[in-house]
Amino acid sequence: MNPKKSEEVSMCNKIKLFDCVAILLSVMLSFLFFAGYAMAGAPEKVDCQAEIEWDLTSEVSITNFGCKTGEHKKDPALIFTAELKNVSDKPLRYRINIFLLDMDKAAGHLVPRKGKPPVVEPGKSETVTIPFIKTSELSKKILVIVKTMGL
Repeated sequence: MNPKKSEEVSMCNKIKLFDCVAILLSVMLSFLFFAGYAMAGAPEKVDCQAEIEWDLTSEVSITNFGCKTGEHKKDPALIFTAELKNVSDKPLRYRINIFLLDMDKAAGHLVPRKGKPPVVEPGKSETVTIPFIKTSELSKKILVIVKTMGL
């Protein structure tokens, strides 16, 4: 084989290898970025056997989230419990919505429900229970949205 041709083939293989490594590295970094984005705002403690997507305002932190089957006013229910913490520097009221994506059901709750004024003070937490009445099985795919409410 011609030595000059061998050098050209070797150089070509090095360029292809460099391109492959660069592409692989960029794919891995973008995967890590989007995986981190999808988990942004996820609670410290989750006790719910489901795939959960979180869409939380930056002014709240969910410190505890759970789901279980049980009864609510003598009816079977899927019961969610969420502890919301105000991480902002001003008193706020929140709206939490839970969507059972595989069951086409949704429920929401104001946090806090009442009060004068109805707000969670900075650094304080409020726990809310949200029942899905006449739902006797756990959902496999859930979307949780928490937004601030205007007063």
